[in-house]
Amino acid sequence: MNTPAPTTSLSTLDLSKVYSYADYLTWQFAERVELIKGYLMKMAAPSRFHQQLAGRIHGQLFVFLQGKKCQPFFAPFDVRLLNKNHSTPDNNVYSVVQPDLCVVCDLDKLDERGCNGAPEWIIEILSPGNSKHDVATKYKLYEEAGVLEYWVVMPQQRLVNVFDLDTNAQKYQFRATYTEEDIAPSQTVEGLTIDLAKVFAEM
Repeated sequence: MNTPAPTTSLSTLDLSKVYSYADYLTWQFAERVELIKGYLMKMAAPSRFHQQLAGRIHGQLFVFLQGKKCQPFFAPFDVRLLNKNHSTPDNNVYSVVQPDLCVVCDLDKLDERGCNGAPEWIIEILSPGNSKHDVATKYKLYEEAGVLEYWVVMPQQRLVNVFDLDTNAQKYQFRATYTEEDIAPSQTVEGLTIDLAKVFAEM
């Protein structure tokens, strides 16, 4: 079977077309993109504040998870999402995202290309250009894929909204809104908490 020629310019792609992960693997352009149910979504470059927040959260995740089973990852890190836990062939995968942060506890999902299935925990940090995408589109996508815990960090408000998956109903339940004065616990990783005062300090 012939290998498809690489695509080196985003401008040559038809944004109304449905693409698969097999197509995604042939893209060799500088812009960062995600696939949401086959549709290409451009990603804006993160701001300095966005990167600072991500780094501070990842630092706390990394320290706690050292020597433990679960592993933290930060963007750019490809996550292939399905409506079940494990993958199908590349040409049957239509959602590929790069969460700001995620934690994977089922290490069988990890391969050399990223995460092959739903991470247990995903954290997205809102920015002016991606708030609707993360709050609405990704909320539904992560819910359908079986991501157990979803945090939405709102830098301007210094708040974090947390949703936990009801595994019986396969629907997210709103847990709480945590402020910059709170220590927010994970329900997926026992004993892990994020000190939001340290996350939002001097922001």
